Amino acid sequence: MLQIFDTGTDTAAANMRFDEKLLGELQPGSDPILHLYHWTHSSATFGYFILPEKHLDLEKAKNWGLDLARRPTGGGIVFHIWDLAFSFLMPSNHPHFSVNTLENYQFVNKAVLEVVRSYFGLSPELIEQNAPTLGPDCQNFCMAKPTQYDVVYQGMKIAGAAQRRRHQGYLHQGTISLSSPHAGLLEDVLLSKQDVLQAMNAFTFAPIQDNLQIGRVRQDLQKLLADKLKESLSF
Repeated sequence: MLQIFDTGTDTAAANMRFDEKLLGELQPGSDPILHLYHWTHSSATFGYFILPEKHLDLEKAKNWGLDLARRPTGGGIVFHIWDLAFSFLMPSNHPHFSVNTLENYQFVNKAVLEVVRSYFGLSPELIEQNAPTLGPDCQNFCMAKPTQYDVVYQGMKIAGAAQRRRHQGYLHQGTISLSSPHAGLLEDVLLSKQDVLQAMNAFTFAPIQDNLQIGRVRQDLQKLLADKLKESLSF
């Protein structure tokens, strides 16, 4: 079974707090959870150990109305503007839980890969090893450097994730790229403009060109993802 929580639209901080609450309340014997949500404003989340002021001009981010929040997982900075964000929680005594973190990434991202394949008619793959970095700050931005078991298409990243594991299970926070963030915003707020912009342009694949379609596409993908995770958990 799969529990589904759709909390609708909220601030970045509220979305992250709810994920942390779900992880804290996760118990052995409970069903896996899919948390679906969206953002009140254009947002960016950053990994638990990231200091955003080292990578973003926070004053300019504020001027753009960018809502910032720390994730309870690791990983780099993710811009949540034209993406589908979701969270998946797996209790530690479930048959599909692994003590190997990469196997847990693989389990969830295989479902994401099948969703992307069926919906967009693409032939994506799970990358087998980390891509080369194009600059020292690129490793601090999720969509600027594909890493092992990310979903990629022709070398470009469509979906990435970060995880946090506790004794009771793990929290997987994922993002599926739909359309590119506003170029002016990125140029304004990034402190390492040249390296990170070059890497995001080289390594991010955005399948949607018409942003008016984003809402409908996001809803379609949420349903497909829920169905595919239910199927994966049943094997």
